[in-house]
Amino acid sequence: MTDDRSEIIAAELRRRGLGPPALLLLEAHRPLRPLLSSLALFLQPISRPLLGARTDLLQQALDDDQGYDALLDRLADDEDRR
Repeated sequence: MTDDRSEIIAAELRRRGLGPPALLLLEAHRPLRPLLSSLALFLQPISRPLLGARTDLLQQALDDDQGYDALLDRLADDEDRR
């Protein structure tokens, strides 16, 4: 996942006020990332009508270790600024 995609997801989480909780959950569930990726793929028929194109961004974030880390870094940077 590119930094642009991680920034899009991080910006959406910040806009909704979910940056700190998302950071906590993503850090806590890091060992489960491969399983979460499979679960997101399985639930895609349900999540696509709810999330639209963001479903693909989420799937790519969960598929890629570097993208997952980039998203965590973006969210952690926000917390460091506070």
